[in-house]
Amino acid sequence: MKSSSQAPPPEGESASPELDDAPDTAQYVLRLYVTGKTPNSLRAIASLKEICEEYLQGRYHLQVIDIYQQPALAEGDQIVATPTLIKKLPAPLRRLIGDMSNRERVLVGLDLRPLPEGL
Repeated sequence: MKSSSQAPPPEGESASPELDDAPDTAQYVLRLYVTGKTPNSLRAIASLKEICEEYLQGRYHLQVIDIYQQPALAEGDQIVATPTLIKKLPAPLRRLIGDMSNRERVLVGLDLRPLPEGL
């Protein structure tokens, strides 16, 4: 158990980087589930890598999982459709299904943009 009397971290550092809420410094842990080299899978990989490099450069870990080669991982994460993206960190956990070509939807799902008004 941590003591609450600990000194705060030096300025610019987080006491817990994996739980840092600041959107411009949070580390992202992403899992993209695909089915082989289908057009939708390839599009999802390319779209997500492009978004990550543009918005999360140096602050993300992307694991691409082919459910044909690693079915146990897909079962553990309860994958029922592909492509599926799971954002494990930062919290909250999110799931996005589709080829990730709807850039706005992916950005909202990753909490990089606010949900548009009226939705």
